[in-house]
Amino acid sequence: MEIELFNTLTRQKERFVTIVDGKVGLYTCGPTVYDYDHIGHMRAYIFSDVLKRTLIYAGYEVNHIENITDVGHLVGDGDEGEDKMEVGARKAGKSAWEIADYYTKIFQHDLEKVNVLSPSIWAPATKYIPEQIAFILDLEKMGFAYKISDGVYFDTSKLNDYGKLARLDIASLREGARVEKNTEKRNPTDFCLWRAHDSKREMKWESPWGVGIPGWHIECSAISTKFLGEHFDIHTGSIDHIPVHHTNEIAQNEGRLGHKVVNYWLHNSFLTVNGTKMSKSLGNLYTLDDLEKRGFSPLALRYLCLGTHYRQALNFTWEALEGAQNSLNKLTRTLVSNSLTSLGVQIPKSSTNKLAHDFNEAICDDLNTPRALAVLWDSLDYPELVYKFDEVVGLGLKQAVEKFRTKQADIPSKVLELAKFREEARMGKNWGKADEIRQKMADLQWGVEDSAGGPRLYPL
Repeated sequence: MEIELFNTLTRQKERFVTIVDGKVGLYTCGPTVYDYDHIGHMRAYIFSDVLKRTLIYAGYEVNHIENITDVGHLVGDGDEGEDKMEVGARKAGKSAWEIADYYTKIFQHDLEKVNVLSPSIWAPATKYIPEQIAFILDLEKMGFAYKISDGVYFDTSKLNDYGKLARLDIASLREGARVEKNTEKRNPTDFCLWRAHDSKREMKWESPWGVGIPGWHIECSAISTKFLGEHFDIHTGSIDHIPVHHTNEIAQNEGRLGHKVVNYWLHNSFLTVNGTKMSKSLGNLYTLDDLEKRGFSPLALRYLCLGTHYRQALNFTWEALEGAQNSLNKLTRTLVSNSLTSLGVQIPKSSTNKLAHDFNEAICDDLNTPRALAVLWDSLDYPELVYKFDEVVGLGLKQAVEKFRTKQADIPSKVLELAKFREEARMGKNWGKADEIRQKMADLQWGVEDSAGGPRLYPL
């Protein structure tokens, strides 16, 4: 299988070629664990999961590293404001360490709900402080770091191509910076590597530059190169990481090592809500828990994400999520029916070969999940083939079918009785009564689908 991926660094699709034959080094930017992760963040992890599943499907051995930002990420995403961990701790009336542990566990549980495979290694930033200090020391020796009153900074003027990932116009940025928030910085684009401790901060470590904490960007450089080496294949994240976080990662990496470290940079686009940015102030920031409270399966969110290419903006609405849930339910019901009718039937090789070719072509074309889903729907007459495709899209269809059958085999007598009354109402063309009974069945967590062979009952 030949895979093509859109590389943010070159702004074009490129044939994927590994550094080591048969093996892939993959790094994903993880969450800042100061609060619940919202569904916009979930889209990023579903995207990186589809990428990982595609690589495994293609026969690669994937070494996947994901960090946990439990220190160093300031509220402003740059070098201004408080550490998000300290803010979250104060808000909850707990320690920053307690907050980190609490929200890390919730985040990991949420990933399980949307069928995201666990990485090879979870890497919390606080566990790798010595590696981050060593990285900064090397930058200092190479002349890329300088110390001022509030910490140690990276000198972006020492790199001729700083900002190449985001294609920043550095000259214009410097000319336009009439007032700098930190007048000690040599350049407006310089960023913090190590932040000096202040009396309000709970987390702190000893360092050659005094007590303090690492900057946000240094953790990903130190952790990724520790586990994946000085040259690895893929780094993923959301597009909001491009202008600051990933731009600064590249600067640190190439400043220390003197060469390109990551071959392919992949970024997913935003998830909006009713066409607007998700925001607490607008009251449209939703978590998986919010979706579940409204009766939706977390996998309905995954299905919704798969329906839009990862590089396109995805607009979330409750109506769209309901459509995704209905499609997921229909997939399961159809597979249950087709699994029963296809037992013992010889599957034509020509049909399955064509479908497998079309699916592979779609998913290898920069993870074109909308096209891949369309092929999956065309393959429903061949359940085993669908389950093979589901190894990539990750909807848990085989498990859902098995669960469906288990529940279907034990339909409560009350539901069977309601189904009988509803059918009688339908035969008498009493549509209002039929709809009323359907709702009573739904209240009991059972749905009904009318077919030529009679009503089909299914668990909701």
